[in-house]
Amino acid sequence: MQYNQRTIVKPVSCSGVGVHSGKEVTLTIKPAPANHGIKFVRIDLPAFPEIPALFNMVVDTSLATVIGNEGVIVSTIEHLMACLAGFSIENALIELDNYEMPILDGSSAVYAKMIKEAGIQELPEPRYFFIVKKPIELKENDKSVIAYPSSQRQITCTIDFPHPLIQTQTLSVILTDEVFEREISKARTFGFLNEIEYLKRYGLARGASLETGVAIDETKILNKEGLRFTDEFVRHKILDCIGDFSLLGMPILGHIVTNKSGHAFNHAFLKTFFEQKDAWDTRSIESFSDIDYSSSKSLAI
Repeated sequence: MQYNQRTIVKPVSCSGVGVHSGKEVTLTIKPAPANHGIKFVRIDLPAFPEIPALFNMVVDTSLATVIGNEGVIVSTIEHLMACLAGFSIENALIELDNYEMPILDGSSAVYAKMIKEAGIQELPEPRYFFIVKKPIELKENDKSVIAYPSSQRQITCTIDFPHPLIQTQTLSVILTDEVFEREISKARTFGFLNEIEYLKRYGLARGASLETGVAIDETKILNKEGLRFTDEFVRHKILDCIGDFSLLGMPILGHIVTNKSGHAFNHAFLKTFFEQKDAWDTRSIESFSDIDYSSSKSLAI
């Protein structure tokens, strides 16, 4: 468990296309001081408008997680947010020269490599957690997200698609830097060929290709290299969850269990979570083997 705040040591950059816009974009991740949070800056616009990566800044979740403020947006932030959260980095300035993040290979692998190359710097200030004290749940038909008390950052995800190559998949991980890099960061986004063709007809998914994710037709994987994991689909959904839940602004110390959830439902859960203030506490914790409130310092919200 990482108890102090983190940032990166030096700036790192990459370029690519947005999966929906098809537009070229260059992105730079820069170090930031403690308590800065994750903020995105549109350097292609006058005055360089800045948008904090927080759930109350989310303006769209229909195809990706999009944040916005006063008419300025940054789209498809979930893969980078997952990587920052996976490496316990909560302070960074993200500069980009277009409105949509680069999709790269459809996973967080490139971002993980960039962060490792930049180096991770521990800051002297303590890290604060949302500590789940009692279950918090959101259910709608067969979709659900539930946060349970736990002394670890754990995510269990279940997906169910009526396709012979996916069907029902469940995976549970205890989130550490090593687990994220090895087990989750390389899992790519996926799409069904008929859906991708439909989106392209309406001017969406312009940047989608076999280099930007996994494509599936009625019977097979279309990517020549196949899957990176036999259960790559559920691993990518965990990646999306990590990115979406990081928009609370502090890590959740608890066990999050999701069933058939997506960006929109994850965002709805964050609203429910934040409203149920009697179900969580905010603490900085020096060390513990279980939840130990006596060694914690409170943070007022």
